[in-house]
Amino acid sequence: MNLTEVYEAEFCIQSSSSSCVRTALLTTVDVFLYLSAAAAVLLTVCGNLLVIISICHFKQLHTPTNLLLLSLALSDILVGVIVMPFQFTLLIESCWLFGTTFCSILNLFSLYLTCVSIYNVTFIAVDRFIALFDPFHYSNRVTVRVTLLVICFIWILSIFYTMALLYFNGNMLEQKTCPIVCPVSISLIWATVDLIVGFIVPCLTMILLYVHIFALAKKHAESIKCVGKQQFKNARKGNSMASEWKAAKLLGIIVSVFLMCLVPYNIGLLATANVEKTATSGHLIPNFLACLIFLNSTMNPIIYALFYPWFQKCVKLIIRLKIFSSGSSQINVF
Repeated sequence: MNLTEVYEAEFCIQSSSSSCVRTALLTTVDVFLYLSAAAAVLLTVCGNLLVIISICHFKQLHTPTNLLLLSLALSDILVGVIVMPFQFTLLIESCWLFGTTFCSILNLFSLYLTCVSIYNVTFIAVDRFIALFDPFHYSNRVTVRVTLLVICFIWILSIFYTMALLYFNGNMLEQKTCPIVCPVSISLIWATVDLIVGFIVPCLTMILLYVHIFALAKKHAESIKCVGKQQFKNARKGNSMASEWKAAKLLGIIVSVFLMCLVPYNIGLLATANVEKTATSGHLIPNFLACLIFLNSTMNPIIYALFYPWFQKCVKLIIRLKIFSSGSSQINVF
C-alpha cells in the first residue's frame, strides 16, 4: 500500500463518521447551493449551445478564429453536461456519492476536457499572433481546412494523453477502495509531466504571445497616427490592423479569464508539499478551486454576449426562430 492509498483509507474512515453521514432533510444552505449549481449548469449548457448554433448556422462566421471558438464551446458544453453536476455535488456534499465506476469516468472526462480547453485557448492566442504579425499571408496560411486539422489534432492528442496519464498511474485498472472519495492517483514523475504539459507550456505560450501582441498593437497605433492620413493604402492598412487589434483585445479577455480560473488550482497543487497527496485533489486541494476551472465554461458565453455584437445578433435570430427561415444562413450578422 503506497502513501496515496494510506491517505485515502484514513480519509475514508474519518469521512464515514462525519461528512458523508447526513440526514434526509436538506438545510436552507443546501437548497441554495444546489439551486446555484443548477443555474450554473443551465447557463453553461444553454450559453454554449447558442455559440455552437450561431457559428455552425451562419456561414459568415465560418472563419478560422470562430472555428477555434466553436471547439472551445463544444468542450465547454460537455463540461456542463458531464462534469459540472457531479463536481458541484462533490463540493456541496464533501464526499463522492456515485460509485467507483462513474468516478473513473468522471476523472477521464474532467482531465480530457480540461486539456482540450487549455489548448483551444492556446491556439486562439496563436491565431491572433499570426493575424497581427503576418496579416498579408494570414488568410493563405491559416485557412478553415488548416484550423480544422489543428482542432482534430487537439481533441485526438488530448484523449491519448489523458488515457496514458490515467492508465500508467493505475487509475483505469484498480478498483477504488474508498467509495466516498473520487481520487486520481498520480506519481511524482507524471505529476511533473502534467504540470509542464498541462500548465506551464500553454500558460507561458499565451502570456508571451499576448505580450508581443500588445507591443505590436502599440507600435502600429503610433504608426497609423503618423502616416494613416497620407495615403489611402496606408489608411486601409490602418483600418485592417485596427480591426485585428480589436479582435485580439476581445480574445485576450477570454485568455485572461481562462488563466484566472486555471492558475489558482495549479498554484494550489504546487503549494501542497506531498505530491502523492495532491492527487486526491477533491480533499487536500480546496474543491472550489477545481470547480473554478469548470466555471470558466460558464463565463465564456457571458463574455461573448457582453463583447461580441455578432453573438448578440445571432442570439436574437435564434430566439425568434428566424434561423428556420429560408436563406437564414446567409444573413449578415456583423
